[in-house]
Amino acid sequence: MQRRSFLAGGIVSAAGAFGRHARAQDRGRELRFVPQGNLQGLDPVCTPTTVARTHGYMVWDTLYGQDMRGRASPQMVAGHEVSTDRLVWRFTLRENLLFHDGEKVRAQDCVPSILRWAKRRGYGEALLARLGEIRALDDRRFEIRLKRPFPLMLEALGTDACFIMPERLARTDPFSQIPEVIGSGPYRFVPEEWVPGGKAVYARWDRYVPVVTAPNFTSGAKVAQFDRVVWLMMPDPAIASAALVQGEVDWWESPMVDLLPVLRGAEGVRLQVDDTIGVQAMLAFNHLHPPFDNPKLLQALLPALDQAEFMQAALGSEPDLFNIPCGVFTPGQPMANEAGLEELTGPRDLGLARRLVAESGYRGEPVVLLAPTDYPATQALCQTAAALFRRLGLTVQQVDMDWAALVARRTSREPPSHGGWSAFCTTHDGVSVATPANHAPLRGTGRHGWFGWPTSPRIEALRDAWFDAPHQMARLEICERIQMQVWEEVPYLPLGQWFKPTALRSDLVDVVEAPFPLFWGVRRE
Repeated sequence: MQRRSFLAGGIVSAAGAFGRHARAQDRGRELRFVPQGNLQGLDPVCTPTTVARTHGYMVWDTLYGQDMRGRASPQMVAGHEVSTDRLVWRFTLRENLLFHDGEKVRAQDCVPSILRWAKRRGYGEALLARLGEIRALDDRRFEIRLKRPFPLMLEALGTDACFIMPERLARTDPFSQIPEVIGSGPYRFVPEEWVPGGKAVYARWDRYVPVVTAPNFTSGAKVAQFDRVVWLMMPDPAIASAALVQGEVDWWESPMVDLLPVLRGAEGVRLQVDDTIGVQAMLAFNHLHPPFDNPKLLQALLPALDQAEFMQAALGSEPDLFNIPCGVFTPGQPMANEAGLEELTGPRDLGLARRLVAESGYRGEPVVLLAPTDYPATQALCQTAAALFRRLGLTVQQVDMDWAALVARRTSREPPSHGGWSAFCTTHDGVSVATPANHAPLRGTGRHGWFGWPTSPRIEALRDAWFDAPHQMARLEICERIQMQVWEEVPYLPLGQWFKPTALRSDLVDVVEAPFPLFWGVRRE
């Protein structure tokens, strides 16, 4: 039986089960949403996951917002001033900003919020390296004094989830969870209805004062149209599909590819792609242990890598949802470039790749490839990677596990034979890999970096120069040099760009175009 037919039948069965247990009610002022995964942490600084970030934008506001081209615009601030030497920045908050406990948002809240955030984010790390002093001048104004100019100041404060929290929460260690969820955004978190792994509830914050410009990604007016937004965690795709088809939920963030034809034919359901930035699929390597601690072996993979093969494996029934070639930086974004792309777009040569593998000194060490069983598209990427490795003469041990177990195991720095790993496939949202700022797989900081821990002083030096570059053309030229260095050192391999459709009830309109769900503006007709 084909997988799609099995899942379609499962929707019918699940619909009956869900319907028997669902409580019928008039939900005109309530939006029910199924996120892509479990909301495991309520602190988007301490828990830098995609789901936690989506939660964060519901609850907290930011000093600046970001449009779909990465440009910053005022959000919580009324404006700023910059000294002629670009070393002193003074920011003034808008009036009438209130936290959800009724307290005023003050500059004294902004200072520790920025410092806490900066210790966990790429833009923040760059800011700290240039920071002389940050202090509140009064309740509405704060000042940042730099040791050297930071041309990307506004982008840093506006494009990297720099959420402003009350001072007492912002002083929490950034590697520890905040003790309560108090924000100043358009929705407030309802702690008494929080069911870990099951449900999260948000209520409209009536005292939120939006800016007056049109919404564009995280910038512009954030107008809450619903009294309540209820997140329901549904890891079973058949259950989620049934709930959407029956109208028991309104929005399913990330339906699996095999169910898209079924959902297209469902009455009252609409599929759309709000994420025009997409995600980047990638193959990560463990650079600490054989066999991928060998740069020559990593380089040997390039002549054989076929991005089309990977994308067709993951999204074969939906060719309009992927884009190749895909370089280091998100295609369609300002830092994307074609430097050295012939490494991926030229004729594929398995014979050459096999010769390079033999010349690399590979001695038959097992490649322990971790593959998630609960993410079908990523599982397909892993199966394609395993087949490629075998064609090149590598010994492969594919280890299947759920994503939570994979996330835990990839933290191990032990050798693959002692509970470690050699490679895994994953995706990063296009916002986070659009520039060198937060591109975690690109980092060359060794054991202090992202999983795989490559060491690259050259890439790190180029990244630092990117932050100091005086204008966009200079930044693009540096990104071209970074991309060329990636083909030389192979910290990871990009596999392609894909766009995730979302599924909604047909009566939902005015959804903000964004790479992840945003809940202001959206309303029911």
